[in-house]
Amino acid sequence: MKAIIKTGGKQYQVAKGDTLKIEKLPEAEEGKKVVFDQVLALIDKDKVTLGAPYITKAKVEGTLVKNFKTKKVDVLKYKNKTRYRKRYGHRQQMAEVTITNISI
Repeated sequence: MKAIIKTGGKQYQVAKGDTLKIEKLPEAEEGKKVVFDQVLALIDKDKVTLGAPYITKAKVEGTLVKNFKTKKVDVLKYKNKTRYRKRYGHRQQMAEVTITNISI
């Protein structure tokens, strides 16, 4: 069985046993259970169930493996002939989640 879930403003297709890298879940701790209740679709072999927009009573459970930061992205701003230069960096906070159960 597969499911399409929505978290962090993005949609992911997941199956049992998959490992996802998603945006950080601030309320979750490492090793604890995480529940995604915004399920957009369920796919079970030939049977497809679509939500409008979400499927009620459907949920996807997972376990938070770790919270981490991605590699640093350097951002440079430069304007010609005006001595304007700015440089800063950004490290996105992410979470790694392993899907344990998909239920209706």
